[in-house]
Amino acid sequence: MNKATLRPTAFVLVSTNHGSMLVNRHDYRLVEGGAYGVGHQLLSTTSFDQEEVDIALKLLQARRQHFGDGVVAIDCGANIGVHTIEWARFMYGWGEVVAFEAQERVYYALCGNITMNNCFNAHAVWAAVGAENGQIAVPVPDYFTPSSFGSLELRQRENNEFIGQPVDYSLDKTKATPLLALDGLDMQRLDFMKIDIEGMEMEALNGARQQIERFKPQLMIEKIKSNEAEIGGFLANLGYRTFPLGLNLLAVHGSDPVAGEIRIG
Repeated sequence: MNKATLRPTAFVLVSTNHGSMLVNRHDYRLVEGGAYGVGHQLLSTTSFDQEEVDIALKLLQARRQHFGDGVVAIDCGANIGVHTIEWARFMYGWGEVVAFEAQERVYYALCGNITMNNCFNAHAVWAAVGAENGQIAVPVPDYFTPSSFGSLELRQRENNEFIGQPVDYSLDKTKATPLLALDGLDMQRLDFMKIDIEGMEMEALNGARQQIERFKPQLMIEKIKSNEAEIGGFLANLGYRTFPLGLNLLAVHGSDPVAGEIRIG
């Protein structure tokens, strides 16, 4: 009998408030006073950014109320799929989700989580979202070294965030990954977009300008690694109102009935 090969374990199955999920048990970065990371929150509290999730669900419900069934939501930077699963379960029978994730191993977990939770109205795409179609060299971290994998930046900058381990952007240490501009998609409707892609938010907006002008979706955009003024100016030129929402900006077009109802901050 052959001796079994001993292998380390990263992803584990966890019961969370969002459903059963595959979670990397090493997905955390220790800092003074605590830790952070998607995995850290799920393993410590069984929930991830619940307030943000709840706000997104309310906005999706509003789109249904004002524009009817057939709501379409895009999750850019879906990670392992907390928002994707929550949205898809909530919109069963009246909406669908398209989820993009650029880290290949994290994408596999996203697909597993969609499947385990029977979210047949959710679709996962292995790709980064940017300003144009092509390819991008995505760094591949060690998923067995404790790190905040959701904080990984796809592009190398002078001040990249330290996620818990050094990140090697050398070409032979990266994975060639599809890069998509959302304007290249054959969309018939678009109601809501979450853009949380670690500093590439403005690129994604530029690559989705036509879709945004056409469908006027509600937008939840992470701002901590992007130029908030640039994002605000881009959206203002398209007729949007913006509202602070923690680490994010919430943007609603002036013609959307929700724009006059929001009370944040």
